[in-house]
Amino acid sequence: MRIDKYLKVSRLIKRRTLANEACEQGRIKINDKVAKPGTEIKIGDVIEIQFGNRNTKVEVTAISEHVLKADSKEMFKIL
Repeated sequence: MRIDKYLKVSRLIKRRTLANEACEQGRIKINDKVAKPGTEIKIGDVIEIQFGNRNTKVEVTAISEHVLKADSKEMFKIL
């Protein structure tokens, strides 16, 4: 799955366009490498998100195309 879609589906970022822009600005890293919006992710990858003065680091635990809001927290583990 693409990183921009994963960020939206897992609700780490609210909209896919915002996720896309964050990737293009170099604010998203996968395994310590800057990610483009089309970068593929897999289970076990570590995603680092920099928004403002906030840094969020999560590990991908599941990948799914459609997830209910209540189940979206199970797609990642905060590090």
